[in-house]
Amino acid sequence: MAWQAPDLSGRVAVVTGASRGVGRGIALALGDCGATVYVTGRSTRSAGAGATPAAPAGPGTVDDAAEAVTARGGRGIPAPTDHTDDDRVAALFARVAEEQDGRLDLVVANAWGGYEGDVQAEFARPFWEGSTDRWDAMFTSGLRAQFTTARAAAPALIATPGSALVITGGTDLDGFYLGNVAYDVVKAASSRLVVALARELRAHDVAVVGVYPGFTRTEAVVAAFAAQGAQPPAETHSPEFVGRAVAAVLADPDRMALSGTGAQAATFAARYGFADVDGATVAPFVLPDEFRLASS
Repeated sequence: MAWQAPDLSGRVAVVTGASRGVGRGIALALGDCGATVYVTGRSTRSAGAGATPAAPAGPGTVDDAAEAVTARGGRGIPAPTDHTDDDRVAALFARVAEEQDGRLDLVVANAWGGYEGDVQAEFARPFWEGSTDRWDAMFTSGLRAQFTTARAAAPALIATPGSALVITGGTDLDGFYLGNVAYDVVKAASSRLVVALARELRAHDVAVVGVYPGFTRTEAVVAAFAAQGAQPPAETHSPEFVGRAVAAVLADPDRMALSGTGAQAATFAARYGFADVDGATVAPFVLPDEFRLASS
């Protein structure tokens, strides 16, 4: 199950929210494939430019991630963007169109918000005791950002034969409650966004596919376990594992058969025959039975 990186040289991709976490892992995997990758995010080397009090700069920047893409054999281009600002999103895709002569093979709508602050404490509270701020953050920095990314990218995707739009924010755990009302609802909405966008873009030969992370060893997850003197459990996977799934979808000549569907990266790994960066075979993440919906 060793990964054979597909040849994506000459392909142009935009990966949003890629300064760290899953987005960075996706950008790096595309770099392994030789793609040109615009790396977006709010954090830059200039003192975390673009960060806000609600969303402070974390480890990693778009500059660091872009350099890592280039080191992997692709071409990384830092593109600082606040995806809650519609004008900046439009400017991003105008820049890509100008610099790449209108070519855009792949957009990964990955930028997401709502994980700021003490998420564990928020999830432990009943919804009527929680703050509406997390709902607003998830739907604005997450779902809305995915929609505005798709909206701004659509003309270039339509103009590029064989293009794909990937959304990472959804879920395939349909039979489970995800543990928090805002989180559960926004994940379902993101999955439905895949279905709706695919419906409108199918006639233009643009595949819209949900590629969903499982239990991922992001920097934040590793830090959270380290604070407890522990390591992430064995069932976690690397951020690049998600990137390998994204690359496989773009390289698949039958990608339109997947349009309108979504699954965990582990499901795509079984479909395309690849392992994680450490050689591990990853199973899809499943919640404990206590989260299973009664009707499922």
